[in-house]
Amino acid sequence: MKQKFNVILLGEVWNLLDAIDEKSKDKILYNIDKAKYINDPELFKKLDELIWEFRTKYKNNYYRLLSFWDKTDKTDTLVVTTHGIIKKTDKIPKTEIEKAKAIMRQYFEQKSKNESHGK
Repeated sequence: MKQKFNVILLGEVWNLLDAIDEKSKDKILYNIDKAKYINDPELFKKLDELIWEFRTKYKNNYYRLLSFWDKTDKTDTLVVTTHGIIKKTDKIPKTEIEKAKAIMRQYFEQKSKNESHGK
């Protein structure tokens, strides 16, 4: 089976993963890896026109890692994961979506600067 995209986890995601128990962390990473190969909205779902989420439910917690697509490289499609939240319900607060969009803007601004400087 062909991998559909690569995933980058930004710093805030690693902070969240380091703060939770090992089994929850393993389940989240397993689901991200699985989502790279199969199209399953239970694992990876569109929230609005720009932001998606990796979804993991484990031991009555909903783990949500907010993400966006970077298709600027013609050979590799990246999903950049901005940050994560732990919830007891399924609904994502609008403030979290806005935070992901702000991180996305910063990411592309930095990428554009790096490319214009030949890095």
